[in-house]
Amino acid sequence: MISFKTSNKGEASDETVDQSKAISRRYMLLSVFIIGLVWCLLTFGLKVKPYFLPSPVDVGKAFVTLHCEFGVLIPYTLISLGRVVVGFLFAAALAIPLGIGMATNKKVEGFFSPFIGFVRYLPVSALIPLMILYFGIGEFEKIIVIFVGTFFQLVLMVQDTVASVPGELLKAAYTLGASGGTAYRRVLLPAAMPGIMDNLRICMGWAWTYLVIAELVAANSGLGFMILRSQRFLHTDQIFAGLIVIGGLGILTDYLFKYLSIILFPWHERLGK
Repeated sequence: MISFKTSNKGEASDETVDQSKAISRRYMLLSVFIIGLVWCLLTFGLKVKPYFLPSPVDVGKAFVTLHCEFGVLIPYTLISLGRVVVGFLFAAALAIPLGIGMATNKKVEGFFSPFIGFVRYLPVSALIPLMILYFGIGEFEKIIVIFVGTFFQLVLMVQDTVASVPGELLKAAYTLGASGGTAYRRVLLPAAMPGIMDNLRICMGWAWTYLVIAELVAANSGLGFMILRSQRFLHTDQIFAGLIVIGGLGILTDYLFKYLSIILFPWHERLGK
């Protein structure tokens, strides 16, 4: 009996994906190594002044000082994290249905697009005096800053994502007898949600950016306040510590959205999945 060796395309595809992921991880480690090496060369080799660029050792000591001596690192981190999460969830809860409505209903789009298109070009920092006037200097004002910084951008991104769903999918659903509500629930939303998840991931990064703006004015806690206070006394090492914490939390939330997208939408094919 003659046996023929057959190739499993699925296994070959999985091996290719695993190899690409391994290559990506190696280059990520290489990137981190190069950044650390350049940092060490500038601070230890070229002797750049610490108040311009602190060394990794100085930044490590700053972490210890902020946590052990001042006792503010973890509390301020939790406070800032809470502000970002609340402001971002508030924006997402309103922006997603509004973006879907603007993409599927011309009346909704015509009514809201002039206002949203106007406000999204306004710098959030220029609106802070009005926010303080309207909402005071408490927690709600800081949450509103994050909300305004992400809501208007997210609405248009969701609208564009939903509008990009192929019309043939809805036409096929209607041809098979689906009603308007069923077509939205079973076809439009499943097709658009992976893209909406990517929109949320991008806007979450903006939320961390606007956090610093929110905490630079009329704040007495949070990572932004800690950075501003360190700047006043030229504690550049503590500024770097705050920036590293914000960047680290941003990376964690970014990967969280990526893994949630893979878990929640396994049917969605993406490059390098």
